[in-house]
Amino acid sequence: MNLLHLESSPYLLQHANNPVHWQPWGEVAFEQAKNENKPVLVSIGYSSCHWCHVMEHESFEDQETADLMNRLFINIKVDREELPDVDHIYMDAVQAMTGSGGWPLNVFVTPDKKAFYGGTYFPPVRAHGRASWKEVLINVSQYFSQNRSDVEAQSQKLLDHIKQGSMMNMIENEVEKNDENPTETALLFSKKMLANADLEEGGFGMAPKFPSTFAIKYLLDYYSLSKDDTSLQQALLSLDKMMMGGIYDQVGGGFARYSTDRFWIAPHFEKMLYDNALLIEVYAMAYSISKKPEYHQVISEIVNWLKREMMNESSGFYSAQDADSEGIEGKYYTWSYDELHEILQDDFPWFSKYYQLKKEGNWEHTNILYTTYESKAKLTESQRNQLPLIHKKLMDIRIQRIKPLTDDKQLLSWNALMNKALSHAYLHTGNGAFLDLAERNMHYLLNHFRSKEHLYFHTSRNAVLKHAAYADDLAYLADALIELAKIASDTMYLDKAKEIVDYMNEYFSESGQALYLFTNRTFQQVEVNKREMYDGALPSSNAVMCRVLHYLHLVYWQEDFKKRAEDMLLMMRQSIFKYPLSFAVWCAELQFQSHSSIEVCIAGKDAKNIFRQLYTKQYQPNVTYITTHKENTIVSLKGKYQDGETLIYICSNFSCQEPLRDVNHAFTEISKFML
Repeated sequence: MNLLHLESSPYLLQHANNPVHWQPWGEVAFEQAKNENKPVLVSIGYSSCHWCHVMEHESFEDQETADLMNRLFINIKVDREELPDVDHIYMDAVQAMTGSGGWPLNVFVTPDKKAFYGGTYFPPVRAHGRASWKEVLINVSQYFSQNRSDVEAQSQKLLDHIKQGSMMNMIENEVEKNDENPTETALLFSKKMLANADLEEGGFGMAPKFPSTFAIKYLLDYYSLSKDDTSLQQALLSLDKMMMGGIYDQVGGGFARYSTDRFWIAPHFEKMLYDNALLIEVYAMAYSISKKPEYHQVISEIVNWLKREMMNESSGFYSAQDADSEGIEGKYYTWSYDELHEILQDDFPWFSKYYQLKKEGNWEHTNILYTTYESKAKLTESQRNQLPLIHKKLMDIRIQRIKPLTDDKQLLSWNALMNKALSHAYLHTGNGAFLDLAERNMHYLLNHFRSKEHLYFHTSRNAVLKHAAYADDLAYLADALIELAKIASDTMYLDKAKEIVDYMNEYFSESGQALYLFTNRTFQQVEVNKREMYDGALPSSNAVMCRVLHYLHLVYWQEDFKKRAEDMLLMMRQSIFKYPLSFAVWCAELQFQSHSSIEVCIAGKDAKNIFRQLYTKQYQPNVTYITTHKENTIVSLKGKYQDGETLIYICSNFSCQEPLRDVNHAFTEISKFML
C-alpha cells in the first residue's frame, strides 16, 4: 500500500494517491527489500518541479505501470528539499553514470542503498531515442535478478568512484598560497566573469538562463572597491533585464526560478523562496549604489508577495509555488489578448504595447507580460502612474483563478536566506517594515526550529519538525544572525551565531579537514557525507561558513576561527582561480580577506541609526561593522560603551583610534583607510 499519506511533505502528499506502493525514505523500506530480495527505486523530486508532475501523471498514476513497479521493486519517494543529503549522493551517481542529472531523479539501488542504474525523466512510451519507463523497469529488474554479482560489483565501484571524486576535489584544492596582488586578483575574477557575460541581454551564458546572483553581487562588490564601470554596468543590465522580463511576475511580484530563453521572457514559472531571497539582496545592494527607484519597487513587490502568499501567521516563510495549475504550466500567470482587451478597455492599446502582447500570443498561444527599455522610454507619466492600478485590477482577477500549489513546508536554510535579505533590504532602503519582518522571522526560527537533540531542525510543516539541521541550515542561520546583530545593534544574535559555529566545529568536522561536512555526523544516513564547495543555485555552505568564521574572529578575537577560515580559502584557492563563476561567493570572501580592511565598532543607544548612516553613505564591502546599544562584555566591544553617548571606534589589527562622535567625521576617517 501507499504510505505517503502519513508524511508531511507536500511533494510526498502529492503522490499519496498514486497506485504505486510508495514508501518514505527509511530503514523499513530497505529491510523489506533485503527480505524480498528486490531492488529499490528511489524517485526524487520536489513540489514545484514541472517534469516531476509530468512523469507522475504519465506513469505513476497509471495502474498498469504501478502494478509493474509494485511487483518488481520496493518504491521510495523522496522530497529532495527535505533530504538533500540523499539527493546529493544519488545525483552524483546518476551524473557519473549518464553525464547529466536533474529532476525527477529516478535511481535504482541495491537493498544496501548502492546505486547501479538511474536517470531523470522517462517517457511512458519510447520516444526521441529514450526507452519507455516500463521498458526500463523490466530491463532493470531482469538485470538485477540475473546478474546480481555484477550489480553488487558495479554499485560498489560507483560508490568508490563518488568517494574518490570527493577526496580528489579536496586534494586538488590543497595548494600553496601565492602572494598575488589583491587588486590584480579581484580584477582577474571580474574579467573571467565578464568573459561569460551576455553583454546585450544581461546575465551569464545563453539559454536556459539563471539569475546568477552571486556573480552579480561580486561585480557590485568589485565596483565598490575599484569603481570599475564595466562591472557595474553588467550587474545593472542583468538586474534591469530580469525585472523587465517574464521571469518576473509583473502583476504579483516575485521571480521564477529561471528563464528558458536568452531574453528572460519565458520562465519555468515555479517561484522558489531562495531565489527571491538572493535577488532581494542584490537589488538592495544595487539600489544603494545606483539609487534607481525601480529596484526599491521590485524589493517591495517581492516582500508584498511573501506577506500575501508565502508566510504563516508566525512570519515563517514557505518554500515554493508550483509552475502548473489545472495541469498546465504557467496558466495562472499568463493572459489571452482578448481577455486583457475586455478588462482594460481604453487602457489596452498602450498597455499591450508596453507588455509586448500579441493577438496570437507571445508564448505558446498566450501572453507573458514583459517589457523592454524602449517600451519603458515611451511610457507617459500618466501611463506610468496607471500601471500600479492596472496591476491591482489584474491581480484581483487573477486570484479568482485556480492557484498553483504552494509548498508550505518551511526550510530553516531558505528562511535564513530570506532573513538576511530582509535585513539588507532595510539597511539599503530604510524601510523599517523590512527590519520588523526580519526580527519577527528570526524570533520564529530561533524558537520554533530549536532542538534539544541536534540544536536546530531542518524542516517544519503544520508544527511537525523533522530531520537534524544540515550544514546549509546552520551556516545560513549564523550568517543571518550576524547581519541582524549589526542592524539591530543586539549582540544576543552574535552569541547565537557563535553557538552555531561551536556546534558545527564539533559535529560537522573531521580531524585535519578545514571544510565542513554537509550532514551532522551523528545523523548521517548515506555512506558519502559530502562537503559543499560549489556556489550553485544556493551558496556553498562552506563559503558562507568561511565568512561567518572570519567575522566572528573579529568579534570574539578567537584565533582558531581565523585559522580555519584561512585554511578553507587556501584549500579552495585553485578552484576559485580556475572557475570564479562557479565559486563567486568564495571569490567575494577571498577578495575581502585579501584586501586591507578595518573594523568599525559603534557603541551606544543610537548605534542602530549611526550604523545605517555610515553604511549607506557609501557601500564599502571591506568595512566590518560591530554594533551594540548597551554595555557589553564581548571582547571587541568591552569598555566601548558610555552612558548617554554613541561612540564610533575605527580599528585595525585589534587597535582602535580615539572614539568619534560625528558621523561625517567618522565617514571621512573610514574613507582614508579604504583608499
